Amino acid sequence: MARMSDIIEEFIKQLINETDGVIEIQRNELASYFKCVPSQINYVIDTRFTTERGYYVESRRGGGGHIRIKRVNVDRPGNYLMHIVSSMGDSISQQSAEVFINNFVDYEVISEREGLLLKAATSDKVLGGIGIPDRDIIRASILKNMLTALLV
Repeated sequence: MARMSDIIEEFIKQLINETDGVIEIQRNELASYFKCVPSQINYVIDTRFTTERGYYVESRRGGGGHIRIKRVNVDRPGNYLMHIVSSMGDSISQQSAEVFINNFVDYEVISEREGLLLKAATSDKVLGGIGIPDRDIIRASILKNMLTALLV
């Protein structure tokens, strides 16, 4: 049986697909619909609709507050890659880098072969002799430079 978080995620994804990539939802209304606490909705949004997974989330607090979730346009790979490069930050773990790379392959922004090369170049195996946090800083720099090269 699917967990409540999985059900909520699929529901939100379906809404996003039906509305050409952007939705505005009220957290309390969604919680009421699923008969769960609002923090469950927050958990799903915070963990399943991240920049790494190709989403931009904007939250407005208050009585008329809402949460806007926008799927980054992957139809134009350059836009998607530039969005990721600019939002990545100065440091990234191997696990996070692999999530980005897997999404690029899933969205067909890069080929499987390019994905394997990106993973190889940013792996702990290659950067193992460098201590943390320097390893994650170098990994982010390598990944950003390789993604930028793909845009040319």
